[in-house]
Amino acid sequence: MRVLGIETSCDETGVALYSERGGLLAHALYSQVDMHALYGGVVPELASRDHVRRVVPLVRQVLAEAGIAKPDAVAYTAGPGLIGALLVGASVGRSLAFGWAVPALGVHHMEGHLLAPMLEAEPPEFPFVALLVSGGHTQLVDVTGVGHYSVLGESLDDAVGEAFDKTAKLLGLPYPGGPALAALAEHGNPERFRFPRPMTDRPGLDFSFSGLKTFALNTASEVGEDAQGKADVARAFEEAAVDTLTIKCRRALRDTGRKRLVVAGGVSANRRLRARMAELEAQAGVTVSFPRPAFCTDNGAMIAYAGCQRLAAGQFDDLTIRAMPRWPLSALTG
Repeated sequence: MRVLGIETSCDETGVALYSERGGLLAHALYSQVDMHALYGGVVPELASRDHVRRVVPLVRQVLAEAGIAKPDAVAYTAGPGLIGALLVGASVGRSLAFGWAVPALGVHHMEGHLLAPMLEAEPPEFPFVALLVSGGHTQLVDVTGVGHYSVLGESLDDAVGEAFDKTAKLLGLPYPGGPALAALAEHGNPERFRFPRPMTDRPGLDFSFSGLKTFALNTASEVGEDAQGKADVARAFEEAAVDTLTIKCRRALRDTGRKRLVVAGGVSANRRLRARMAELEAQAGVTVSFPRPAFCTDNGAMIAYAGCQRLAAGQFDDLTIRAMPRWPLSALTG
């Protein structure tokens, strides 16, 4: 089965073709970063309009690269995400499937991220604990198979990626803020400031990053426009956020008895987080898997893969076009 995957949940248009036998055959991505940078963040209406311009040419590009006329099925991101952006991918995906007379399936965006490491040469085996970290989500999930997910903990306020972006903005860094903050943190003095590690001094696996963001705001006001001071604040924030994620992952592995950890989502590309997870891997005797950097952020490959697993199990949608801006991962079934 060759599945065309379409991702349009936010500000990146991703299209890919995945084969059940041949693996990833082709993929393409168009990022809207430069357009949204003018406004300091994602403008939903502009994002939707740009998806309209990009998605069909990318579909043609991917099919041409793979050398096929049509796929055997279409998978598209049905949610969660920006409703206008989702409707573009859902409408195009459902319409293409109807025109080609092939099955279509709406895929959960975070399930795509969770399964993205399966695209690697050495994919993780079930069961495992997954840490999903992005601009909109921070979750720890116990995973026993495709569709078999138990949410162990999640952020009670800001997602960690959102906290990165907001802290970057208060430091005067350009959009996208997370990577800019990480780059600035490389020049920071790790000894100057120590930020709190929120909710690590109590039981449980939930997260909270709003207080950490406020702590960064107050500290940034102390250093003013001093360039080194801003770098020191960025370093302290990143260290605190990464430490918090690592502590909770260690706790989740201990509580579940799992020996495998998957880290996925946009923030999983962060170099300091990857380094800290490598330390956890060595200290705790566990295996930690990441998607390649290109598949950490939103992409069509993860949607094509997730859709292929679901379609191979006999799941598909009717003619309804599904787009759900809110869709809890816990609502999914196998």
